[in-house]
Amino acid sequence: MRSREYDRPQVRTEVKHTIRLALPIVVTQLAGISMGFIDTIMVSRGLGPDPLAAVALGNAVFFACMVFGMGVMNAVSPMVSQAFGADDHSQVGRAFRQGLWLALVIGVPIFFGIRLMPGALVAMGQDVATVEMTRGYVNAITWGVFPFLWFIATRCFVEGVSRPRPATIIALAGVGLNVVANYVLMFGKLGFPELGITGTGVASAVVFWFNFLVLLLFCQTDGTLRRLADLVHIRKPDMRYLWKLARLGAPIGVSQGVEAGLFMLTALIMGLISTTALAAHQMAIQFAAFTFMVPLGVGMAASVRVGQAAGRGDGSGARRAGHAGVLLAVGFMTCTALFIWLFPKTIVGIFLDVDVAENAEVVGIAVALLGIAAVFQIVDGIQVSAMGALRGLKDTFYPMIISVVSYWVLGLGVGYLLAFRLDLGPEGLWWGLVTGLGSAALMLTIRFERVSRRETAMVSAQEI
Repeated sequence: MRSREYDRPQVRTEVKHTIRLALPIVVTQLAGISMGFIDTIMVSRGLGPDPLAAVALGNAVFFACMVFGMGVMNAVSPMVSQAFGADDHSQVGRAFRQGLWLALVIGVPIFFGIRLMPGALVAMGQDVATVEMTRGYVNAITWGVFPFLWFIATRCFVEGVSRPRPATIIALAGVGLNVVANYVLMFGKLGFPELGITGTGVASAVVFWFNFLVLLLFCQTDGTLRRLADLVHIRKPDMRYLWKLARLGAPIGVSQGVEAGLFMLTALIMGLISTTALAAHQMAIQFAAFTFMVPLGVGMAASVRVGQAAGRGDGSGARRAGHAGVLLAVGFMTCTALFIWLFPKTIVGIFLDVDVAENAEVVGIAVALLGIAAVFQIVDGIQVSAMGALRGLKDTFYPMIISVVSYWVLGLGVGYLLAFRLDLGPEGLWWGLVTGLGSAALMLTIRFERVSRRETAMVSAQEI
């Protein structure tokens, strides 16, 4: 079994297929994170450190809530990919259509939950003036909640049938639209009012609507995708299938939500330490999040490849796909870790003028945090790619438990101990992130080995 599973030509073929599928997915992910990255640069250079801290809070609140929704919507991917691998086209369209209904259902509580968060931030001790700036940003960007989730469902559909490029092209166009909309709405150009950081929220909502509507239009104009989607049957939700999707997606949402929650709480605690610490954290985490999009995209590609192999009953192929994803993610993150370790001040210079004396404190903190980021790059790549491989096998419950223990018990606990009990401050919080991510990487890798071996054994027994 092992000789067939790791036959060199098959391994090379799997790596090539994974790279071919992952590249457009990675670009799409980079395009998505570029919006927050661009917002951070434009706000920091155009409006200053205090508005940057407000955007940091707003981003943390919005994406912590949306990550849960994204996770739930990611249930569409294994359902589509396994049905496509089994050549069951009717189930491919069913998964997509019910995914659109699921987005509507979960979008309502997410919309109102995000809008209530600024009040909670004040109760948590955040600076009142900063929260008031955050409120305008949050209220504006929430109008993009529904198209954001619908776009995720549509992406999962096109990627699950190995057609990721349309989503990539549209997402890249959205980045360009975001730059223009930010410039016009933040600074009051072309006759529009000057909205400051609220304008960045409006711009993001506009881009979310653009991405979803254009991708949906493409699916309806492409003959193959139109037949697979079969949107004429979207008239009403299928409650039994909707529940099936929700049961598969909820653990994914919780898994991603607790990880995002760890980063959100870290940002909130940074705000309690100082506005300077929060601004430094925002710069460092934005760059780390940007590089993280590559292994995240690889993990999503691995999920599709594993799911398609499982759908056609190829247990060995599913294992190869999972291992290829992890190896590719680790290879890339090792390179980024070296870059961050060698050039931290260059990275900070993207956001602020490092030679200005008044920026010295925030630059110093950011450089220190990037040094720690170089460490967690590798374990972060392992955990997200292993999680994606498990998702392709529809294994979502136990990874959820692993995430809760790793991030909220170990990560947050160690971060609090180091930051406040041992007086390491912002750096202590980031070492907590390293601990949580490292724990998740180890346990998720072990879980994939066990589950994939079991799946392979079951297929082999059926062949006898």
